[in-house]
Amino acid sequence: MTTEEKLQHFLEFCMEDARSRSAKMLDEYTAALEEAFTEHQENAIRRAEQQVILEKKQIERETNKKLSLEQINIRREFGKKQDELKETLFEELLDRLTQYMKTPEYTTLLNNQVKKALALADKEFITIYIDPEDKEKLLELTFPQSAEILVSEYSFLGGIRAVIPSRHILIDNSFQTKLSEAKRDFRFDIKDIVGGEAND
Repeated sequence: MTTEEKLQHFLEFCMEDARSRSAKMLDEYTAALEEAFTEHQENAIRRAEQQVILEKKQIERETNKKLSLEQINIRREFGKKQDELKETLFEELLDRLTQYMKTPEYTTLLNNQVKKALALADKEFITIYIDPEDKEKLLELTFPQSAEILVSEYSFLGGIRAVIPSRHILIDNSFQTKLSEAKRDFRFDIKDIVGGEAND
């Protein structure tokens, strides 16, 4: 083998070795790049998923906040409307009571209230007050000598009030008190939109 052939063989061997090493290095570099790319891809997907979760939670918080505010506004409007309806209802009730006070049944009611007050007083002295609007009914009311019936200085919308001084008892059967108690204790009993009951 001549020197030239030896050189040629050496060159081919070196070239083959360089190609082999280059291919190996390229494969290793490609594998490393692919691994880095896969890791980067996984990290990016993980970050994106976390971002989606955070955004979803943020949207849910904002939605819940808006929903809560809307519910408060609806309750406020609902309460306001209930108050308006309640006022209207009690205005109508007062009108009906005013009409009722012009009937013979009302005089019967007053007589019954007087009798009950007298029964409670037993034989003790009792002062019975009627509303100024009822002063013309004085002659229609029956009472014994142990009782005094007076026209009150202040209106209490009908009915009677009575005092048994010896026993420190106040009897209040006035329409004003009854209306105030009814208004205080009044609640709308309605069915909720979703089927439950709401008592507001």
